[in-house]
Amino acid sequence: MSGGEPVYVGSIDQGTSSTRFLIYDRSAHIVGSHQVEFTQFYPDAGWVEHDPLEILESVRTCIAKAMDKATADGHNVDKGLKAIGLTNQRETTLLWSKSTGYPLHNAIVWMDVRTSSICRKLEKDLPGGRTHFVETCGLPISTYFSATKLLWLMENVDAVKEAVKAGDALFGTIDTWLIWNLTGGLNGGLHVTDVSNASRTMLMNLKTLDWDQPTLKTLRIPAEILPRIVSNSEVIGQICSGWAVAGVPISGCLGDQHAAMLGQACRRGEAKSTYGTGAFILLNTGEEITQSTHGLLTTLAFKLGAEAPTNYALEGSIAIAGAAVQWLRDSLGIIHSAGEIEALASEVESTGGVYFVPAFNGLFAPWWRDDARGICIGITRFTSKAHIARAVLESMCFQVKDVLDSMHKDAGEKGEVKNDKGEFVLRVDGGATVNNLLMQIQANLLGSPVVRPADIETTALGAAYAAGLAVGVWTKDEIFAEKAERATIFNPELDEELRKKKLEYWYKAVTRTFDLADLSL
Repeated sequence: MSGGEPVYVGSIDQGTSSTRFLIYDRSAHIVGSHQVEFTQFYPDAGWVEHDPLEILESVRTCIAKAMDKATADGHNVDKGLKAIGLTNQRETTLLWSKSTGYPLHNAIVWMDVRTSSICRKLEKDLPGGRTHFVETCGLPISTYFSATKLLWLMENVDAVKEAVKAGDALFGTIDTWLIWNLTGGLNGGLHVTDVSNASRTMLMNLKTLDWDQPTLKTLRIPAEILPRIVSNSEVIGQICSGWAVAGVPISGCLGDQHAAMLGQACRRGEAKSTYGTGAFILLNTGEEITQSTHGLLTTLAFKLGAEAPTNYALEGSIAIAGAAVQWLRDSLGIIHSAGEIEALASEVESTGGVYFVPAFNGLFAPWWRDDARGICIGITRFTSKAHIARAVLESMCFQVKDVLDSMHKDAGEKGEVKNDKGEFVLRVDGGATVNNLLMQIQANLLGSPVVRPADIETTALGAAYAAGLAVGVWTKDEIFAEKAERATIFNPELDEELRKKKLEYWYKAVTRTFDLADLSL
């Protein structure tokens, strides 16, 4: 699509703590945006919930205000907006009534661990134990994924039990809930999800890209409550009246980490790490399904059209990254804003022997220990808040290093693309990457370069790319072309012997977190 009137693509970026709407021009520059934070609820230890209606309202507010801002700046977005893409926090689970449109319970957030007893029972009862479903869905049995959260809701919430029995319940992740409401809700709303979000439920067959019937039967989940699965880039439906963008097609939908991968234009053999509330590392394995033997997940990368080939990925998910910085701010008061941590941590040249492992809700990849709890060890009378702040930053980087080590083992030499120096380069994005110290620590602990793009908000950009691709705003060649924008490269500066020592002590610290889940009793 070229020449004539300016064209724009919108992107709904619904994250774990905030919602944004961004409007891009054809050069992929942002011409308008708005962000709204919403509430996280903690009803019990390890439990995390969101109010689906609050999230829906945050989307409505963001769209209206971003459109107003773009219009005020002289952009004719009312006429020029050609498509909208959606990206969302994955695994977060809810059910709602198709007769009233109201949620039957708060959404259970991806990091919630209330389903640990369900997971243990499944591991005990099923012949394959923890890996019973890995062959079909690529995922171990874990509190992380949507299926166990759905089982908990069906077992523990009377309104859900009654609605399922009466045929009045609709299941979805946040993308499904938003699309249903954006396309009409009670008046013909579309009940769909995309392949990337579906791949995180534990219920989708990675080969057929459809709900796996034997899995549904084993878990006693009725197929009729599940949404239809579509690709990441196709026209799904039109936005209904009552929204500021009525009539515009929704033509892109991806889980947030898959959107970031597309925004980073990761081809086969290339990896990215997104630093947000958690940290998520994905390696594009191309059209090949690679089963991990080192604690990683096999998942979708993206499928850019109904007839397009499917790209798969290896993923390592880290539950607590930026959330540890929020904890320093909100719970301990060591800093007053997240941005202060870089200056505080820079006051010291090392952690002074302090190691911090943020296993607040257990450990995800590659450990998969939901019995782990956070620790801070190596504390002496010499330890200051600067040492602890630096240890928090290091903990994020150590966890990424653990995941990348597993990826190297699973993918092998042929599964990775290296630069002309023979180095495997990690692409990074997400809000925390503005912290230069964090990025330098990451390069030091990896022993290889870290590349930060000029635009670090690649999640929203990936959703816009998918939507624009479906309606002809961009081509695949344009999306995956080398970008001219200047990137920042962080090269390792740490002595190799010291790096190995630090990794050795980190592993020792991680083992100290195991079997601590009952300490609160």
